[in-house]
Amino acid sequence: MNIDYSQELPVVEGRLTIAQIEDLIAKPLDEKPNKKYFMALGFSLTLLFIGVISVSYLFFYGTGVWGLNQPVGWAFDITNFVFWVGIGHAGTLISAILYLLRQKWRMGIARFAEAMTIFAVMCAGIFPVIHTGRPWLAGYLLPYPNQHSLWVNFTSPLVWDVFAVSTYFTVSLVFWYVGLVPDFASLRDRTASKIKKYIYSIFSLGWRHSHRNWQHYEKAYMLLAGFATPLVLSVHTIVSFDFAVSIMPGWHATIFPPYFVAGAIFSGFAMVVTVMIFVRKIFDIENIITLNHLEKMNKVILATGMMVGYAYAMEFFIAWYGGNPFESFVFINRAFGPYVWAYWIMVSCNVIFPQLFWFKKLRRSIPVMLVVVIFVNVGMWFERFVITVTSLHRDFLPSSWGYFVPTLVDFGTLIGSFGLFFTLVLLFTKGLPLVSIAEIKAVADNAQPSHHDHEEGGAK
Repeated sequence: MNIDYSQELPVVEGRLTIAQIEDLIAKPLDEKPNKKYFMALGFSLTLLFIGVISVSYLFFYGTGVWGLNQPVGWAFDITNFVFWVGIGHAGTLISAILYLLRQKWRMGIARFAEAMTIFAVMCAGIFPVIHTGRPWLAGYLLPYPNQHSLWVNFTSPLVWDVFAVSTYFTVSLVFWYVGLVPDFASLRDRTASKIKKYIYSIFSLGWRHSHRNWQHYEKAYMLLAGFATPLVLSVHTIVSFDFAVSIMPGWHATIFPPYFVAGAIFSGFAMVVTVMIFVRKIFDIENIITLNHLEKMNKVILATGMMVGYAYAMEFFIAWYGGNPFESFVFINRAFGPYVWAYWIMVSCNVIFPQLFWFKKLRRSIPVMLVVVIFVNVGMWFERFVITVTSLHRDFLPSSWGYFVPTLVDFGTLIGSFGLFFTLVLLFTKGLPLVSIAEIKAVADNAQPSHHDHEEGGAK
């Protein structure tokens, strides 16, 4: 397939040779970790240890150690689950959809975003297991025959989650691995370590960089990209059904599926930018993960942020237009009730601060974009908190009203999920290439023949 790259900004800055590009990407794998890496790993492991202690305490004493009450039976557990599933959306979007649209700029960030997708879904998978209070019964969510002739309730959206998230994780993992196969072969050919060569040889599946290898690879990658694309829309749509198919005021809304998908892409891109800002600096790959890449991602954040803001406004309009007094009360209570602080943190972080990206100078400023994307991550977590808690804390009867106050165990599980995520990210940065070597070499300036090169060849 012939693609004209002449009108696009260069993926790799600095006119590096093919060998220099490969050395630069493989540098973190070849060198021993420095003190900064061990400090970062120590910090993330500390967060993970806090999470392990919190979850262990939870398993021993039960969900009563959380701040749950009557009527707030869902709080940090479901908030964290929806948050992490949303973070996992950016990887498949960048890899699959932008690949099908032939967006060359995705190549510098796709590998890292794919890895973050897998790690985020792993973090999300913890919370549906622990929030039931009976993690030893989690196996019954899977539809397999057993001696009790017990089958799952297929009309429950929580069961739909199991199918959607597990399918999304499996396809994302296969898609990520297939993209790694040519890079495993490159690492196998360049390493001097016999152990590494043996490991890379196994995972490269006999890749020989032949024309036939590339033909099969491109067909398989295209099919997986096409298969993964609908999952971007389906997974968070099904997660939104956890709320939308109920009759609870504040949840029972048809706007939830597109609203959740836009929010997932919004938060996912923000998390990718947050981590990439540090990674490109730590591993000196600013000329591969360039400001142009980050700027394009900031444009996506701006666009999806406006969709989320539109959804916020439409929720109030639908509540008023529907004429349901209970629905109207829930949204007025969100904006002006006991959780007014959470609602306006959400609106400020998700709607107001991203508007700075309208200005190119701010969109390309590392300090500004770092502050904005951190605010977006905070705001998207609060969005899930607001949807979950403020719809529950005031029931139909005033005698059933209650105010949810998180405990240290609530905060510990949240902190631990971030510890798990960042630990996996740091291990990935030292174990596998951050950027696809094969894709970057294919679109580097030195790999594309120019008219000037042809003219010189003809003159000779």
